[in-house]
Amino acid sequence: MTDFFRGIEPLRYEGPETTNPFAFRHYDPEEVVLGKRMEDHLRFAVAWWHSFAWEGGDPFGGQTFQRPWHPQDSMAQAKVKADVAFDMFRLLGAPFYCWHDADIRPETGSLKGNLAGLDEITDYMQGRMEETGVRLLWGTANLFSHRRFMSGASTNPDPEVFAFAAATVKGCLDATHRMGGENYVLWGGREGYETLLNTDLGQELDHMGRFLNMVVEYKHKIGFKGQILVEPKPQEPSKHQYDYDAATCFGFLQKYGLENEVKLNLEQGHAILAGHSFEHEIATAAALGVFGSIDMNRNDYQSGWDTDQFPN
Repeated sequence: MTDFFRGIEPLRYEGPETTNPFAFRHYDPEEVVLGKRMEDHLRFAVAWWHSFAWEGGDPFGGQTFQRPWHPQDSMAQAKVKADVAFDMFRLLGAPFYCWHDADIRPETGSLKGNLAGLDEITDYMQGRMEETGVRLLWGTANLFSHRRFMSGASTNPDPEVFAFAAATVKGCLDATHRMGGENYVLWGGREGYETLLNTDLGQELDHMGRFLNMVVEYKHKIGFKGQILVEPKPQEPSKHQYDYDAATCFGFLQKYGLENEVKLNLEQGHAILAGHSFEHEIATAAALGVFGSIDMNRNDYQSGWDTDQFPN
């Protein structure tokens, strides 16, 4: 344990009338609803990136949060962040968490260094998982923040970047498998275009389809039993993203023979950006047989961009 949350006790269900800000008003994990415990219906997972990696900046200003692990440029700081994270999971009673590789390891600037760091920190986190009983819902690779991915990852015109992305996903899938993760997610923030003037749509989609087929092939090679998930989003940071919405993703999966291998991880905020209701996206994915999981944050309806707010 750390002293980061000193004085805070684990959250408990106290009912809708409680005035305690550190208590659940409606979520009672033991309450049986339609034959299942509420905790079994609502498999909550804490997102490592918003909760611990985000520095509190926006497009008009930089870091505002001052955390003991900022900047995360060493393995020692990554381990401090992991210790605090698992303390928070324990206090919340959260059964799951999820990560991008760049959230949990230092950035070294090299593939070899990044993969070595990922191996070291996931070994460390496995120890904390055993201590707390918290499980990994899914892992994923950050293929959008570093400048090497400015023109895409699987759709990048530079074959060296494609290879770097493939090796990164391989490492992340290995780590997810080793940690007992239940899913593996791919979100293509840079898999799209800024202008059609220099974009070969057919070629980029073919490269993206081949990349996803490679992921599925490797999943089976290592015996990973979890679900591969793609997360739709229409734009941001790309002007247009190829995994635009549930229907677009299903067409893509069908074209590349993946509709029986890959399902969708749907986010309310991304549905709003695509001009849909969240209910529409869930209904579409369910009707097409590709409904997999939910990112249950929300958007501010007035902002016009992805605000990733708590669903309160």
